[in-house]
This record gives sequence, structure tokens and C-alpha cells, in this order.
Amino acid sequence: MKKISTLLTSLFAITLLLAQTSEDNGASAENDNLHLSAGIKTNHLWRGLIITDKPIVSGQLWYDLNKSKTLQLGIWGASAISNDSDDTHYKEINYYIQYADKGFSIGIWDLFNSRNINELIASDDIFNYSKDKTTHIIDLRTSYQFPEKFPLRVEADVMLYGGANAGEVKLNENSEYDSNKYSTYIEISYPLISKGSVKLNGFLGGGFAFNPGKRSLGQGTFLYGNGKNDFDIVNIGFSASKNIKVFSAHIPLSFTTMWNPSNKYARIQFATTLF
Repeated sequence: MKKISTLLTSLFAITLLLAQTSEDNGASAENDNLHLSAGIKTNHLWRGLIITDKPIVSGQLWYDLNKSKTLQLGIWGASAISNDSDDTHYKEINYYIQYADKGFSIGIWDLFNSRNINELIASDDIFNYSKDKTTHIIDLRTSYQFPEKFPLRVEADVMLYGGANAGEVKLNENSEYDSNKYSTYIEISYPLISKGSVKLNGFLGGGFAFNPGKRSLGQGTFLYGNGKNDFDIVNIGFSASKNIKVFSAHIPLSFTTMWNPSNKYARIQFATTLF
């Protein structure tokens, strides 16, 4: 615990330096096509799931494929700074291509989380894309941000392929590949407080599958819930954000509280962007 506290303190100090550098270079960055960012979180929460309870460091590198910067190709990755209680270590690398313009966004993400891979049903080989064994998940992501007069955000994401380690692959009675579940996550979010130094955003997310698993074969219905229901509310909460000024640097901080009614757990998370 002492090592983790020391590391987080060190990362916060680095944040101050990088934030200052980012402000100094802000003008020239507007014309860049290649972008880099990094952040730290006290844990990693995703669509109502607890990916890891340990602090993580994440990085993202992306390139604008057109002049309007609406089409981007990128890599996102993260790693926990220590093992979880089950002695597994979270590491993830994702590739994506994404289009975003006038509030609408659509992208294809290739996710690879190497934590706790069960080699009886999935492969730990990052180059394995076989339909029955790949740990990769091909994830279709869409969202729409309504105009400022009614700033509701709607998100819908579908797992199109892969995910053997996540239970996305359905096997038949002979333990052979049958099909995918196509687990789907939908979320609405809305700014509850948008004025003042602290912004507050509320969100509500649910999950289902277009081809749910068969409970008679011991299969969970879809990824995000408890595996017993065809539809579940899996992500309720709020996120508060604030920019803190330290010397001449502005540090963005966020505090998120999340409940998953289906899996009956809750978590809080602190996060900041290094640059």
C-alpha cells in the first residue's frame, strides 16, 4: 500500500509538470495530426464491470486521417500498477478506427485484455483471431450527443466477434463453436449540473444480447450482468469533474460513483489526465 501511495504521489507531481508543458505548447498542437495522451485512475471501471480494482496508468496514441480531424486511427492501452487479489495482473491493448462529427460517433475497436485468460477456452496469443478461441473482442461503438439545448448523450455498443475469454462465444453440446452472443451495452447520460466549478453528470446503462447464452447449457445470457436475465440495468451512477489550478497548471480531476444492480456491487473512482 505504501508503494502504491508513493507511486500515485509521484505521478501527480509529473502531472503538474506535463500540464505546464502542455499549456506552453498548446498553440502549435492545433496543427498536429499525431496526438498522445496519458492518464491515471484509482481503478478501471467499464460499462458497469470492474476490470481491475488496482490503480492503472493508461496511454493513447491516435492519428487524424483527414484534415477535418473527424476520422482517427489509434491505439489505447493500460496496465495496473500491481496484482489484484486473485494474483492476476491487468494489461490491455486496443486498436481502433473512429469517425466523429456533429455529435455523432461510430467506431470499430479491437480489445485485448490479457488478465486471467482461461487457456481451456481461450488463447493468450495476441495474434490468434480464430472464432472459437480468440481473446480479442471486436466492438462496434456508436453514440450521439444531442445539441446544447437538450444535451442528452446516447450510446450503443455491440460486441461483433471474439471474446472467448469473456464468455461471448457460445459452444454447442459437443463443445464446438456455435455462435456469438453479441452482447450489447446501451447508456444514456445527462449533465445534471453544468454551471460552476464542479460539473456533475449522471448516467444509466443496461445490457442484453442479440443471441443470449443458453442457461440450460450453463451459459450466461450476456456479458455485463449476472448471466441470469435477458436484460439488466448494469451501470448507474454519476461523475463529477473539476479543474484544479496548481501554480500555473490546470489539473483535470474526476470522481465517479458506480453501482451495478445486476451484479450487486458498487465502486468509486478518482481519475486525472497527465497530458
